Amino acid sequence: MAIVLRHADRKQITTGDVIRQLQKLADPHYAEGAGHFGIYSKRVLGVTVPQLRSLARSIGLNHSLAAELWETEILEARILTSLLGDPAELTAEQMEHWAAGFDNWAVCDGCCCNLFDKSPLAWKKAVEWTRRKEEYVKRAAFSLMAALAWHDKSATDAKFLRFLPLIERASDDDRNFVKKAVNWALRGIGKRNAVLNAAAIETAERIRETGTRSGRWIAADALRELQSEAVRRRIS
Repeated sequence: MAIVLRHADRKQITTGDVIRQLQKLADPHYAEGAGHFGIYSKRVLGVTVPQLRSLARSIGLNHSLAAELWETEILEARILTSLLGDPAELTAEQMEHWAAGFDNWAVCDGCCCNLFDKSPLAWKKAVEWTRRKEEYVKRAAFSLMAALAWHDKSATDAKFLRFLPLIERASDDDRNFVKKAVNWALRGIGKRNAVLNAAAIETAERIRETGTRSGRWIAADALRELQSEAVRRRIS
């Protein structure tokens, strides 16, 4: 069922209005279960992603509201930030500020896949963040690559080929949420077309030869999918 936050003028919806609606939707049992999926945050209400998407549709794009919701530090409010933010209004400073606040994969991937990847700044930040030490900021680099591979249908192969050496370089990072995003980016790029599939397979084979524990896992998992019959049929 659609969730509607009613107001005569959508632009007049306040942060307080949204938080009150989130509190109405909150399910303590769902909040308790978030940790089972590796989602930890300072404040978790227990609202599902489908509910958040429905709420976001009823509000519409509202970049100033999105920025205010981010500052509440509530998990669900920060996911809403990614759904309400306007990529045309997104600044490099905001991307840096929000990335610095990532404390779990759900908010990180939500921002990358719902908002950041639609910004002209996405390609630059994907490269810059590969050099960051913070686990979730570095994850964001590769989540962005994966999101761009899936969503940016007009991007040239050359733009993705430039990502592959960065993926290879990061393959020795054994941190769980980094290596999973590195793997995700490699698989996403390799599923776009035959040219990128061949390049991604070559990258995975080099990664496998490095011998690091994380590299072997990334390569094995990526090669299993990229060399599968299903992917070959899709890109042929």
